Amino acid sequence: MLNDFVKGTLKNERSERIVPTIRELIETARKRGIPVIYSNDAHLPELDKEFDIWGSHAVAGTKGAQVIDELKPKKGDYIVPKRRYSSFFETDLDLTLREMEVSVLIITGQHTNCCVKHTTADAFFRGYKTIIPQDAVEALSEEEHRWGLEYLKRFYKADISTTRKVTSEMKAASFTEANPAPKK
Repeated sequence: MLNDFVKGTLKNERSERIVPTIRELIETARKRGIPVIYSNDAHLPELDKEFDIWGSHAVAGTKGAQVIDELKPKKGDYIVPKRRYSSFFETDLDLTLREMEVSVLIITGQHTNCCVKHTTADAFFRGYKTIIPQDAVEALSEEEHRWGLEYLKRFYKADISTTRKVTSEMKAASFTEANPAPKK
């Protein structure tokens, strides 16, 4: 979650409520040796097509494009800058995931019916299994959030779950030679 989505130009009352659940997922993943990848908007000033829809936001190099303090990346985390809704479009995310031998993605953030949707679609098209903790994604309205979740489940077979269930499964996972923890 970037400053502009929580405290800046795209702030809305719904964005702050998913920060604690995202933090819990990140902390659990780190403890289990599961890679944490941030896919962050990093738009070019006065050039990006998204500005026609959303207004200027998350301009590369600005405070608005930085991850909020509560979720700051740590050493060993990965950052994938993006300029479009999908974390896969024109980025090296797919290559990074394949090099780490990752096959399952836990997708969090905003907006359920936009960036989360497009990232999940591109993950599905590339053969990844996706898990969406419904309390770790959000949209501008409850209607858009619910619609997005149903769409992801129906069209991309996303596993719509909860942070509690996902963290429990991460803690219980057994990493063996046949199923190693992803390499960092």
